[in-house]
Amino acid sequence: MTGRTTAARSAIEAGRARRKILHSPWLYVAPALILLITFTYVPVGNMIWYSFHKWDGLDVTMDPVGLDNYVRVFTDEQYWRVFLISLYYFVASFAQIAIALYFAVVLSFNTRFRNLFKGILFFPYLLNGVAVGFVFLYLFQPDGTLDTLMRVLGLGEHTQLWLGDPDIANISLAGTSVWRFTGLNFVLFLGAIQSIPGEIYEAAEIDGANRWHQFRHIIAPGIRRIISLSFILAISGSLSVFEIPFIMTGGANGTRTFVVQAYQTAFQFRQIGLASAMAVVLLLIVLLITWLQRRFLPDDEVSLS
Repeated sequence: MTGRTTAARSAIEAGRARRKILHSPWLYVAPALILLITFTYVPVGNMIWYSFHKWDGLDVTMDPVGLDNYVRVFTDEQYWRVFLISLYYFVASFAQIAIALYFAVVLSFNTRFRNLFKGILFFPYLLNGVAVGFVFLYLFQPDGTLDTLMRVLGLGEHTQLWLGDPDIANISLAGTSVWRFTGLNFVLFLGAIQSIPGEIYEAAEIDGANRWHQFRHIIAPGIRRIISLSFILAISGSLSVFEIPFIMTGGANGTRTFVVQAYQTAFQFRQIGLASAMAVVLLLIVLLITWLQRRFLPDDEVSLS
């Protein structure tokens, strides 16, 4: 009897162990982890490996070059100078955040046609980047839609090379990016504002607070984390702009961004190792800026209830 009892207990314990394994959280997250590792971390590891080699993407063998690709990225003017183009998009991203925050605050209160304006603001973000590029490409054509509209409004009589003049081409492209991505920031801000309890606004109105006071003392502190996230997205986005300049100008007329330069280096000039080094440098810069932002502007717990 003792032997049977021991065997039964062992079987029960084994069954419990199997049930624990089946109910383990790792079993549920395993598919997501497999996809993440396969399509994110493995490609990043390969990119880092390529960056230490000279390779055209076709040969079976790769020639090790050590840090030569990284030295070239930092010393060759044509590679690091394109970072200056990101300043146009960096400035535009702050305008984008300001516009999105303004409309999010206004539309968070009772406003006529509020839902209509929400849809209008968010709609550009739903469009494909290639489609947006072609639409604005026709808009900015000489004697195109924008020139015709300006003549009708009496704002200009001469044809303007919106994409052909290096002095204004990047401004035109940055403006296109503002039009497309304002909706994303708008939705983030609006969702954060609407999560603030309505009783706080009622109490503020009883105390005589106007809209500005409500924004300054209730809304701004309540959505601090979302504002911080928007700044991180603005910085990383301005450094990694690709679709708009690639579709509309192909990087011509001084509009080549760092990512467009890396793309052309890889697929036009067949320098996969050098392009990989550029991608690694961009990744490190984004991570460094994000770390600095989190280090000097930490997120504090905000409680308004």
